Amino acid sequence: MAVQPEGAPCWADAMFHDLEGAKSFYGDVLGWTFGESSSEYGGYTTAYANGKAVAAVVPPMPGQESDSQWCLYLAVRDAAAVASRVREAGGEVVLEPMRVGDFGTMCLARDPGGIVFGLWQAGTHEGFEAMGEPGAYCWAEIFAREPATSDAFFTAVFGYRTKEVEDDAVDFRLFDLGDDTVLGRMAMTEDFPAELPPWINVYFTVADCDEAVSRAAKLGGVLRFGPMDSPFGRFAALSDPQGANFSVIDITTTRGEPPKVTSAS
Repeated sequence: MAVQPEGAPCWADAMFHDLEGAKSFYGDVLGWTFGESSSEYGGYTTAYANGKAVAAVVPPMPGQESDSQWCLYLAVRDAAAVASRVREAGGEVVLEPMRVGDFGTMCLARDPGGIVFGLWQAGTHEGFEAMGEPGAYCWAEIFAREPATSDAFFTAVFGYRTKEVEDDAVDFRLFDLGDDTVLGRMAMTEDFPAELPPWINVYFTVADCDEAVSRAAKLGGVLRFGPMDSPFGRFAALSDPQGANFSVIDITTTRGEPPKVTSAS
């Protein structure tokens, strides 16, 4: 696939203390196969769906005790310049821009509300080789405890235009680049456990949502929400056995009309 425009999701990876366990789980639930672990890059291991690179898993670095979680990377043309914008907008650069061989340049950042995300300046690795296909990335939503803060930050850094979903039951916005909607933002209410930090929830495409949920449960995954029909597909929110949150969606099974939206900025 071509390099994504600046601010668009382009890659996802996750750290797992039990790397083989993660490979077994996602291999069964999402049908992934895995390349060779790269000792040069800390055991970084690419996941493939139908032969196309769709994500990666990696073991923790020595002494790293972080919980397992998926990290979404946003495409940038100049990682150093965007890192400066992150700071100017009140965010934090967790990992300074770092060249990864000829593959590209990565950076990790955190918005003022605590949401961690990545920046990726493409080299030979342009990002997802497939999207919206079984096993591949489909969509992502920012779950924010400080929605106004996160909205201001992400629009300042990436120039998103925002649209608000007309629904009194939820505070949900869409982030647009040009004519394309690239991210959603959900406000976290008191219904979310207090110990759950804000995060970006990544959706992976599956051929059958219910079957994927069943496979995940048999392998020790936890169903957090759903399965539920929507105008965009039948989806469910899960946690894998190591605690990383993600969602699955069957985009071929849709029901209902898309919600009305109004321009917010």
